[in-house]
Amino acid sequence: MRLICVSGFARHPGGVTVATLAFLAFICACAEGPTASFEELAQAQLPQIDGRIEVPGLDAEVEVLRDPWGIPHIYASGLDDLFFAQGFVQAQDRLWQMEMYRRAGEGRLSEVLGAEALQHDHVARLLMFRGPFDDAEFTTYHPEGRRILEAFASGINAYIDHATAAGELPVEFLLTGLEPEYWSAETPLLRMQTAMPVADVRRELQLALRVAELGPEEANRQANPTPWRELEVPAGVDMTLISGDVLAGVTGFRNAMSSPPLVAPYDGWTGSEMALNLGARETSPGSNNWAIHGSRTASGHAIVANDPHRGVTNPSLRYVVHLDAPGWTTIGSTEPVLPGVAIGHNGRIAWGLTIVGTDQSDVYVEQVNPDNPKQVRWADGWEELRTITETVQVRDGDPVTLELEFSRHGPIFHRDPENNLAYAMRSTMHEPGTTGYLAGLRLNVVSDCSGFLEEMRYWLAPTENMICGDADGNIAWQAAALSPSRPNWHGRLPVPGTGEFEWDGFRDDLPTEYNPERGWVGTANHDIHPPGYDPPLFFKTAGPFARFARVQEVLNAGSDFTPEDSRLLQQDAYSASGARHAALFGGWTASDADVEPYRAELAAWNGVFDRDSRAAAIYRRIDGDVLEQVAGEGDGAAALEAALAAALGQIASDQGDDPAEWRWGRDHRNEFPHALVTAYDLPSAERSGGAGTVAATGATYRHIVDFADLDGSLFTNAPGQSGRPGSPYYGNLTEDWANREYSPMLFSREAVEAQAENRLVLAPGGS
Repeated sequence: MRLICVSGFARHPGGVTVATLAFLAFICACAEGPTASFEELAQAQLPQIDGRIEVPGLDAEVEVLRDPWGIPHIYASGLDDLFFAQGFVQAQDRLWQMEMYRRAGEGRLSEVLGAEALQHDHVARLLMFRGPFDDAEFTTYHPEGRRILEAFASGINAYIDHATAAGELPVEFLLTGLEPEYWSAETPLLRMQTAMPVADVRRELQLALRVAELGPEEANRQANPTPWRELEVPAGVDMTLISGDVLAGVTGFRNAMSSPPLVAPYDGWTGSEMALNLGARETSPGSNNWAIHGSRTASGHAIVANDPHRGVTNPSLRYVVHLDAPGWTTIGSTEPVLPGVAIGHNGRIAWGLTIVGTDQSDVYVEQVNPDNPKQVRWADGWEELRTITETVQVRDGDPVTLELEFSRHGPIFHRDPENNLAYAMRSTMHEPGTTGYLAGLRLNVVSDCSGFLEEMRYWLAPTENMICGDADGNIAWQAAALSPSRPNWHGRLPVPGTGEFEWDGFRDDLPTEYNPERGWVGTANHDIHPPGYDPPLFFKTAGPFARFARVQEVLNAGSDFTPEDSRLLQQDAYSASGARHAALFGGWTASDADVEPYRAELAAWNGVFDRDSRAAAIYRRIDGDVLEQVAGEGDGAAALEAALAAALGQIASDQGDDPAEWRWGRDHRNEFPHALVTAYDLPSAERSGGAGTVAATGATYRHIVDFADLDGSLFTNAPGQSGRPGSPYYGNLTEDWANREYSPMLFSREAVEAQAENRLVLAPGGS
């Protein structure tokens, strides 16, 4: 078959050009007749997940059992083999995703996308962590951090070699003519996504723009921060000199999956177009977690629930894996580029996370020497900037040379030569040990929540509300992050870089709880500052924090909790504000007979954003200012009727003229387009929730850990475990996810054996 002819050609990273691959594809197609389909192409490239593979680099055999939901359960006799196999297996399912991730983090997208990615590459290279990659870096994640990462990278490289020789590299490499590159122990240590606190810098600059426009008092009033503090403008910085151009210096980084162009002949096949993702988006941090003490559960054992929210993508951002070797047993989710488990349980403790929001970055305005632009003022003298020159290769273009500058505070992201100023970013992402989630390796082997809290001093990024429940029924919480100590300012506005506003190390007074009297701990991205805590770790826009209020209401009111109660709470689509506003439509009759049935429907609505609810879809189109005005003033039937009529016109425009087809799920619909071709798109999924409810949009991975029955613990992941089109685990979890159904998180060897769908042995040998 033509597909085998192309993919079976022996390739090694860096060894075959795009032109060669395209030529081979053309020759094979001509030799073997009709063009194959994208579906056949993908099938021919699928990885081997049954049988036996001899792999150089292993010390002993490793068993990989995949269950019906696609979770690989990896059994090894030693740690080196365990993490080697994890790298191999995650590359089997997600190598293309991993390749695009590392290219983004390394600032090398222009190589495959062209000049359109130059701004991204500039920002990525400017802000990246550049070492040193020493013990301070590796041992933060785990005392054996370097060993673990070396084994993991070796496993990825072993799969690249195997897949190249066996003709099973992910189909995306074939379609684009690209080749995967080898990994090192340093490759996973990119500071990306939620571990890249550039948003803190943008917030400072945006507030500075508002201060310049409105003055500090009005800018602060409109910002409405919690905790409330008066806004003090640091002496030595002229906010009126900060423009949108300064802000542009820290924009342009792409976290989404990249889409290199297809090569011939695939660019001409039916289905070669790329679809945009027009589905519902996570518009705010929407994560929730809670741990319930054994005294509040029906079983007497702790229950831990977590649904961390990110973007809904294909493939999923998270990957569920079970690792088992002497001294190391854990299950849960990681990111495909990371070893270990970041969120899960180990049989003795379970943990979960939500974003805290700790401010981990500051803008420093450097005074540039007018006689030497390579110097900036520090105290009473001048300091040299450090300069790094790099060359960016550009697809279909000439190489571009970047000159990257750094002051003592960090990378210079904007220069203002007219005013002899330069803007630098100081951030925790440039401190050792701040790769996101990787300190979860330490939690993989903790035995109780007391030990969990001890390990929190090593969790530096991202900034997370870390919760714990253990097999003895204990619970704990800590707002974990590397948190700058700012002795004389709050970090809300840019400060001069001349020495008056400097970090004084990092804080060790982070908020924590252990077995509180209420019998539960939980968070939902709300303001977690305890009363009297000062100075604040962050400033958010003041509430209401509706998701946390709902979690608090349910957990405070109940007792004898079961895992089913946690499932119902994770899927809770009730909106208190929606129910309050719905009541405004009761007690009066619309003057327009065409509007009246919908007024009555809204009056009877229970405030639940069920995917089949027409009332919810109409409600979301009603002018919120009108609703709040009427709620505050009372009588407002005429205004409500006018707003409802406008909403009915809007939904007819959005969803068509047949009211029987109007429903919330058509608005709250997630799509799963493939990054390259529509032929590999997955079906969309209409869902309940969103709209600020506990069941917010972005939860793909969820877990509910029950210490009374670990094999009965539950998880979701969407769209599936595999990123390989044609795999039985590509998209197989989406329907259950949309239907609010969960899958078992099998933990005991007996339970895994009973459900195993695929059995693969990785054995020492080969060449």
